[in-house]
Amino acid sequence: MEDARKLLEEYVSSGKVIQLATLDPTGAPVVCNLWFASEFEPDRIWFMSRPNREHCANLRADPRVAGSILAIELEGIEQDVRGVTFAGEARELPTVGIDEQIAGYAGRWPEAADAIAPEALAAGATPHRLYEIAVARWVLFDELNYPTHPRLEIAARPERR
Repeated sequence: MEDARKLLEEYVSSGKVIQLATLDPTGAPVVCNLWFASEFEPDRIWFMSRPNREHCANLRADPRVAGSILAIELEGIEQDVRGVTFAGEARELPTVGIDEQIAGYAGRWPEAADAIAPEALAAGATPHRLYEIAVARWVLFDELNYPTHPRLEIAARPERR
């Protein structure tokens, strides 16, 4: 299973956009697409958004989220599917004391650095906020490397105590 964990981390790290599902006030799922960054051990996904977006309001009311990351360039219906799904809880990070998370996101997406610069966040001078998903569950789906049983549940690695 260690090889599957390595593939999962590779697929997440090389992915560009997550499809994130939140729950609206009626409990119905709402899906959006977001640029993201990630880290492992603990397993975290960060995204940048505006607090007034529907998905942000939804996660403030109910932090449970699920999502997916496609790990292939789409070419045609016959190609082997490879990707990752996840579930966990999301939260808006505070506007101060998150230099490590900002560096993780801005390191992956340098063009977003000004929108979440520590000084701008602390001063309330940007409409953006950084959000963090604590991943509780991963599923690797890989028809190329595991053709007979492509769906593999992979244990999430939480914060070390």
